Amino acid sequence: MSAITAEFIGTFLLILLGCGVIANVVLKDTKGHNSGWIVITTGWGLAVYVAVVVAGPYSGAHINPAVTLGLAAAGLFPWEDTGSYILAQFLGAILGAFAVWVMYRDHFDRTESPGMQLGVFSTAPAIRNIWSNLFSEVLGTFVLVFTVLYFTDATLVEEGTIIGLGSLGALPVAFLVWGIGLSLGGTTGYAIIPARDVGPRILHSLVPMKNKGSGDWGYSWIPVVGPIIGGVLAALLFLALS
Repeated sequence: MSAITAEFIGTFLLILLGCGVIANVVLKDTKGHNSGWIVITTGWGLAVYVAVVVAGPYSGAHINPAVTLGLAAAGLFPWEDTGSYILAQFLGAILGAFAVWVMYRDHFDRTESPGMQLGVFSTAPAIRNIWSNLFSEVLGTFVLVFTVLYFTDATLVEEGTIIGLGSLGALPVAFLVWGIGLSLGGTTGYAIIPARDVGPRILHSLVPMKNKGSGDWGYSWIPVVGPIIGGVLAALLFLALS
């Protein structure tokens, strides 16, 4: 397994299980319907665990463009590899969202709310306020990347060693994402992963569903720009403190 393949498969698994738990909670007539925020945040934490277990040994399990860019900004990942990592992450996210749509297709068609359908694939603010929504994504991703940098202790042991989420071990990363969701996710749904939002949002625009509404593309830049800003700020602060 190459690093690029690992990023693709890891992000696929992340979105399959992460968007899958949202589908189980919000779509009509599922076994988990209306089971709540604790189930969603726990499901996302465990999705991260699975993705890191698979991808970690091969790519460092970034599975997040914000992490890839943050590590590159901190000098811990080569800039020339960021493009291929990020492309693999976006493609894996789209495929993961497609698998969720196939599995829950009957429940999508029974769900009358276009917002609930879209909510399986992408994030949306509880209260729409551009600047506070952007700040929420910046802050959540800042906590993610800043903590990742300290968990890995930001040391290249030997030339060619990949430092990323995989070096943390899967459980600490899962707890980190779970904690961010529980504490900081109530405002925007804590995208904190640009590929997690944009990839599935693209898929939503392509697949047929009864009662499907728009993809709310006017909001879509926030879960992209916010995490990138948060990841870079975390890297800059890490460098300043090192």
